[in-house]
Amino acid sequence: MTNAIENYKIYAIKYAHHDRPARDNFIGGDPHDDNMPLDYFVWAVVGESRTFLVDTGFDPKDGAARGRMTTRSVQDGLGAIGIRTDSVEDVIITHMHYDHAGNRTLFPKARYHVQDREMAYCTGRCMCHAPLSHPFDAEDVKSMVGRIFEGNVQFHDGTSHVAPGISLHLVGGHTNGLQVIRVHTERGWVVLASDASHLYANMEQDRPFPAVYNVGDMLEGYRRVHELADSPQHVIPGHDPAVLARFPAHSNETADWIARLDIGPR
Repeated sequence: MTNAIENYKIYAIKYAHHDRPARDNFIGGDPHDDNMPLDYFVWAVVGESRTFLVDTGFDPKDGAARGRMTTRSVQDGLGAIGIRTDSVEDVIITHMHYDHAGNRTLFPKARYHVQDREMAYCTGRCMCHAPLSHPFDAEDVKSMVGRIFEGNVQFHDGTSHVAPGISLHLVGGHTNGLQVIRVHTERGWVVLASDASHLYANMEQDRPFPAVYNVGDMLEGYRRVHELADSPQHVIPGHDPAVLARFPAHSNETADWIARLDIGPR
């Protein structure tokens, strides 16, 4: 007997912002001089029996050191949807960059889900090259190694089904071991693409983001996330401010920083 597929709620929680020109968001630049900012998100996948946090963001001090402005803390964002950080039991790390794997002490009870290839990547010889190591925080990596020895990391190799209605899929590209999350919702299969595509424009225009380990894998990742999702409107990029404009707010009070992705676009 197989378990029934659950319908999950998905919350996109914005915790930080970075103003930057459009040319910084595409390999080869961009002919426009417009501002094309990035928002920074964590995602909560909430079911009747189990909740998963997707990525952990960075803390304000670490973000400020890199010129990123924290708008609201991750713990405040989770609190706004009724989740206490010390109660989170499952954290899925899409990849180990500083803005996705920080806040090292916020989730003391959590089991972390990470791809084999991502841990090999962020502890291997590629980290001898500054352009590849720069987006990682060494303390985040050390912290994850510590969790491994404590028995609090579950490794995944490629595709894994972690719960009825939630699966992880290795796509690489941005990092060697980046994974995306496929989630079953009332409106169908949604894919949290994370940094498989920072912005809608990256995947819609086939123009890769400059922070990349393997360009070919990144381009193939655009195709893969659309294969996994029910439609282009079911693919959620990792850093696009348009997510908050396209999807309904969790509440009137959180209209500019928490959106519901399990409900169809406006």
